[in-house]
Amino acid sequence: MRHTITVLVENEFGVLTRVAGLFSARGYNIETLNVAPLKDRTISRMTLVTRGDEHIIEQIKKQLNKLIPVIKVEDISHAVHLERGLLIVKMRMGSESDDALLEVVERYDGRVVESHADSHIIIEFTNKVEILDAVLVDLEPFDMIESARSGPVGMRRGVEGFTV
Repeated sequence: MRHTITVLVENEFGVLTRVAGLFSARGYNIETLNVAPLKDRTISRMTLVTRGDEHIIEQIKKQLNKLIPVIKVEDISHAVHLERGLLIVKMRMGSESDDALLEVVERYDGRVVESHADSHIIIEFTNKVEILDAVLVDLEPFDMIESARSGPVGMRRGVEGFTV
């Protein structure tokens, strides 16, 4: 089963290496990983996605909690939570299919970030990971130059925060 785990860590050199090393040493895979500092720049929030049964996820959480720079760990998969990913695509423009491409952008609430009508446009999509998968499928008939994508970032819904 897919699990989204949020981790608060001290924002210091080598933390990402330690977390990745923990996973690789035990044969676990990190499917996606996002890291960004909080308002308090001495702390960063990691959102990582991995797969495993409940026993494996409990082991991962225990091992993460043993790492010195880790402050707090939470598996938000079973909680009511919100996840969003980012997809940025560069598409070739200047053909008769431009209107159909723009319909796809509109259907998925995409936002044109940069437009050069005679050559290309850059479009940004923010949504659930499954929706971003669908966007990529719907963009296949068009001339995609390149794409970049983040994994999901997530947090619990409700008033309580995941803070120190």
